[in-house]
Order: sequence, then C-alpha cells, then structure tokens
Amino acid sequence: MKRLNGDRMKLMLVVTMATIVFGSRNAKADFTFGEPVNLGPTVNSPSWDSGPRISADGLSLFFQSDRPDGLGNFDLWMATREAIDETWGEPVNLGSNINSPNDEASAAISPNGLELYFQRSIGTWEHYILVSKRSSKDAPWSPAEYLDQPINPGPSIHPELSSDGLSLYFCSNDFRGGGLGRYDIWVSTKETSERNPEGSWSEPVNLGSNVNSPKHEYSPSISSDGRILMFDSYRAGSEQAWLSVRSDEDDGWGSPMLLGPEINSSNYMGGPEISPDGLSLYYTARDSSLEIYESKILPIVDLNADGIVDAADMVIMVDHWGTDNSLCDIGPMPWGDGVVDVQDLIVLTEHLFEELPGRAINP
Repeated sequence: MKRLNGDRMKLMLVVTMATIVFGSRNAKADFTFGEPVNLGPTVNSPSWDSGPRISADGLSLFFQSDRPDGLGNFDLWMATREAIDETWGEPVNLGSNINSPNDEASAAISPNGLELYFQRSIGTWEHYILVSKRSSKDAPWSPAEYLDQPINPGPSIHPELSSDGLSLYFCSNDFRGGGLGRYDIWVSTKETSERNPEGSWSEPVNLGSNVNSPKHEYSPSISSDGRILMFDSYRAGSEQAWLSVRSDEDDGWGSPMLLGPEINSSNYMGGPEISPDGLSLYYTARDSSLEIYESKILPIVDLNADGIVDAADMVIMVDHWGTDNSLCDIGPMPWGDGVVDVQDLIVLTEHLFEELPGRAINP
C-alpha cells in the first residue's frame, strides 16, 4: 500500500509538471526524440540536400537537391526502399515533366501516390504551387500544371497534404490579406462530388495566431492522424521547429511549443516531416553541406520516471483508463489519440522491463 501511494504521489508530481509546461489540453504532447541520424551518402551528397517528404506507405522519400545531373539549380529527387526497416536506394531525378531550369522544391505526395504537389520558384518573389499526376504508381508523371486560383497566383510555397488528400496546407505572404506576418501557414480544403469527382480547392483560411506570428512561418507538416502540426518559425529570432496540437480535426490548433534541443540544435536548417506512422521526424541540418536527418519520435513510457517500465507504470495507466490524461495517452502514435485505452496499454507492454535513462518531457 505504501508503494502504491508513493507511485501515485510521483504521478501527481509528473502530471503537475506536465500541466505547468504544456498548459491547456490542446497544447499537450508527451514524447521525446531519439538521437539524430544522418541518412548517409546514398541519400545525401556533397551538394545541398533538403526538404524531405515521405509517401503514405513510407517507401518513397522526396527531396530537393542541387547535385549534378539535374535540369536546373534545384530539382526534385526521389529515393525508394523495399520496406520501412530497410535502407534508402540511390535517388533518381523526377525528370523534365516536373523539373525545369528553374528551382523546384517542397514536394508533397498524395495519399494514393498519384498526385505530386510542389513549389516552383521563378525569380526572387515568384513562387507557385504546381501539381503533376500519374495513372498508377508505375506510370510516368504528367507534365506539371500550375494550380489555379485561389491557391495561385503566388507567392505560394511549401505545400503539404493531409492524409485524406482533402486539405492542402501551404505558406503565403500578406498579399492575400488577413495574414498575421510576413509568411503565414494557410489551408485550403477540397470537396468532391459525383459531378466533380476531382473537386476544387476552396478559398484558403489562415491557421490563426496559435500557429502564425508577426514573423515567418514555413514548412508545415501534419501527422497522418491530423492531430500534430510541425512547422518552422522565426518567432524566437532564428529558424526553429515548433509544434501545435489539437484534440481532433474539428478543434483549433493549440498554442505552439518549441521542439527540444535534439531537433533545434545549432545546425538545424528546417523542413520538419512527420513520418506516416508517427515514429520518425525527418528534417534538414547543416553538416559539411545541407543534409537530411532522421530522429525517432519516442513515447514517454516510464510514467513514474523511476528508470524502469514495470507494473507501477501499468497501475498508473489503469488509474487513468478512459480519460484524456496526456501522460498515459501514448498510443497508437507517440502523442496518443485523446483517450487512455488498449492502444496505450499495447505500447506500454512493448517496453515492459526496459531500463530507461532519465528523460525530460519534450518538446
């Protein structure tokens, strides 16, 4: 009984600390990051490689590079792998239907893999979003076409698609009116019908002051469950990765949090990308050149912070069964799904009897 009471006292302390750090319900996200791992010389080159984006099946990696044998200064390239746990193969240039003598960047692949949205830059301030389509994953890409209004005319940059392909996030400056800063993050939605099966993009909506600031906001990446938005911002004076959380897709975004030092180190160069399974974050960092890195996203499974995952942690989880307690909500994604249930118990049991070093709650 004394041990149980002690566990509960530890829990109260952890929950109190989490409340101080994270604030309101919408702003909680209890997870941390693993050590950064360079994707290696097969993907990275002596040139500048940046802006990673992952396909819905996790088997294709799109990025921009100014490496030799391209069509312009920066082109879009793609590396593939046979399975999630295998290494990436040699990147290939996406070809002249997508790349041009101008700069192409910021690829966003649709969930079915048949549409590729990306940015083309023509001059200093002319940035547009284009789309290329293909009939199957083995078919060639069609000649890219500029999106019509209300997405273009630009400057419109850094497209990102939701997991259902019906929301297009992107960045644009204050020419649209109603913006909060120099570059803000906006979202446009698409409704399809029998008469219009492909749908059309709606008038973009600004994501508001919990995401945007008077400074630049760039490179949105939304998790496949729609609950996490990561993005770059200059609100603290330099380019850093931030995070906003919402309880579900119908809620507004919570107050932003700065990601921890594992990501926001002195060599961080932007472009966060959450993997479809929610277990990895890809981004750009500066080494000898700009290179692409991966950091694992890790749920905090040592609920009472005693250095081992054991029955005491299971007691804590059971005590909060059916609630929205963010400390115990660790599955199926590392940030949970809004309720403590069997999904969280599965994650916890996968780590039973692991001895863990002390971790700060991040971000």
